[in-house]
Amino acid sequence: MQNIMIVEDDPKIAEHLQSYIHKYGYNVTLVKDFNAVMDDFHKHSPDLVLLDINLPSFDGYYWCRQIRKESICPVIFLSARVGEMDQVMALENGADDFITKPFYIEVVMAKIRSQLRRAYGEYAVVVEERILEKEGLKLFIERLELLMNNQIVTLSKKEADIIESLMERYPRVAGREDLLVKLWDEQTYVDENTLNVNITRVRKKFLELGIKDAVETVRGVGYRLNLSWSRVKRS
Repeated sequence: MQNIMIVEDDPKIAEHLQSYIHKYGYNVTLVKDFNAVMDDFHKHSPDLVLLDINLPSFDGYYWCRQIRKESICPVIFLSARVGEMDQVMALENGADDFITKPFYIEVVMAKIRSQLRRAYGEYAVVVEERILEKEGLKLFIERLELLMNNQIVTLSKKEADIIESLMERYPRVAGREDLLVKLWDEQTYVDENTLNVNITRVRKKFLELGIKDAVETVRGVGYRLNLSWSRVKRS
């Protein structure tokens, strides 16, 4: 079953969409916390997102940009805004389609099926999943998962970014400044303390896989991946 995630703060509209879409055989996730949309996105890994523009705290444009940092899943905007510039803004921020309110539910379903065919059907463009591997350790970048000996731990986006940098730079050092730039986004200022906190979290994720001393501190420079689980030596 494909999963549709609905980000709509009008409960009547959200429940109406959920009920109707579910009848067509799809799993449906309703977002309840509009300050943590990406938490639900990571938890449910939806195949398509229906996204309102007018939302509490951050608007739909913002959340679409966050989704696009991690996924190419179809995003369809639902909005009472009917201006041409609103539709242009939606597309410019990463949306695949735009539906104005009030809408015919049959049109919504037709657009959902169309986008799912384009993304996952026989005419879909095949996008190879990005996987980094070092001596049996695998980082699934889009999935935000780290695997070793058939054990998997789930990562936050920042944890995955750090591990990606360490694996790509190995056996070289990933500089602190480079990591700070990697972790920065348009809504969050990342300082030295934030980096330190995330390095600590990364080390804990390695420990969950039974790997000790995987992140080596290089004083005054940054951090380096240490293949402590392997007999391979750095050259």
